[in-house]
Amino acid sequence: MEFLRQHQLNIMLAMSSICFVVAFFVCITNTLSHKRRISLLLLEFCAALLLVFDRFAYIYRGNVTTLGWYMVRICNFAVFFLSLFILYAFNNYLADLLLNEGKLKKVPYRIRFTNYCSCIGFALIVISQFTGFYYTFDEMNRYQRAPGFLLCYTIPLIIMLTQFSLIIQYYKRITRIVAIPTLLFTILPLAASIVQIFFYGLSLTNMTLVFEAVVLYVFVLLNLNKTVAETTEREMNLLKEEQKNMRILFEQTAEALSSAIDAKDRYTHGHSARVAEYSRRIATQAGFSEKECDEVYFAALLHDVGKIGIPGRIINKSSKLTEEEYNTIKAHPVIGEQILSRIHQSPYLAVGAHYHHERYDGNGYPDGLQGDEIPVIARIIAVADSYDAMSSKRSYRESLPQAVVRSEIQNGCGSQFDPHFAQIMLQMIDNDPDYTMREK
Repeated sequence: MEFLRQHQLNIMLAMSSICFVVAFFVCITNTLSHKRRISLLLLEFCAALLLVFDRFAYIYRGNVTTLGWYMVRICNFAVFFLSLFILYAFNNYLADLLLNEGKLKKVPYRIRFTNYCSCIGFALIVISQFTGFYYTFDEMNRYQRAPGFLLCYTIPLIIMLTQFSLIIQYYKRITRIVAIPTLLFTILPLAASIVQIFFYGLSLTNMTLVFEAVVLYVFVLLNLNKTVAETTEREMNLLKEEQKNMRILFEQTAEALSSAIDAKDRYTHGHSARVAEYSRRIATQAGFSEKECDEVYFAALLHDVGKIGIPGRIINKSSKLTEEEYNTIKAHPVIGEQILSRIHQSPYLAVGAHYHHERYDGNGYPDGLQGDEIPVIARIIAVADSYDAMSSKRSYRESLPQAVVRSEIQNGCGSQFDPHFAQIMLQMIDNDPDYTMREK
């Protein structure tokens, strides 16, 4: 205690400075509710002022000058008033906490009771200035306790005990990280007040109130960080789930559309799905990223969407097509590009549809591109599409033997197909001795 007597003025200065800084941070903490932020701001600001006035009260104690006479009286009045006002601000903080976090439907009656007690306390502080009920000053301008001294402790004691009972009753409704410092706010100043009765000349109660005000905000900030982290994690999980659902919806829509395309040709059931799978495997072995492989897969799945605009009699014709009919068939890449270009979030779909019939030597259609002018996705699909066409049954023939298919792919390297992707297709064929990679 002797150490506190010697250094309490410096301790007060340090603690008041900290409180002013904390009050500033309360002002810029926008994540708190308006009422709780105002309550915390008042609490921190008043706590800082409390120690400032308390410090000046000690400094001017025994100063018999006119300035000392006024300073001692003003500072002691401010100390008594602000001590009670801090409890009043904490009461409003507690009310907002119970309503918002505790989910109470209305403010408990004990909150109103403590506000009434605060008003009575304020009135008695003012009265004591004119009657000397709480304290007086001797001829040396020194503070002296008066007969009503214990009453000035009784009212805050009643307020803190009432607040303590509320916190205990609704403790489980409040987040523990906030509930603990809230509970301590009523216990520690209460204990300090009892100790201060027996140690005259120490401001234990005031310093404890200020210390608890700082601790309260620190734990409020910790709780906000925890809440923000939990909210962010929850939103991220929701976003991931939404993305997952969107992907599933996209996959199912693409598969349904590809099935509708294949259904138009009674000889190409499952063609688009097989081409998509072969294309993905080629992209994977070529070292593409997972995202790029997915793009190749979906572009291949919808590469023949333009056939929707081709008459069924031409698509299902079993005899040789006329030149006019063949030109009509050749329009399906352009039709497909027109359909898929409306999907702005996935432009690669239209690219796959438009260019999958281009040849590496420039003799393809519709634009006659050659080599690297042809988009990579289209070059992959071209190999997979030709492989499935040869390994599947058509209206005019049965599926070709694997050796024949391999020979055609080999012969098309550098002319019809990109050599790199054609070589990967050849490796896939060589790794399939049982010829399972074809129409079932």
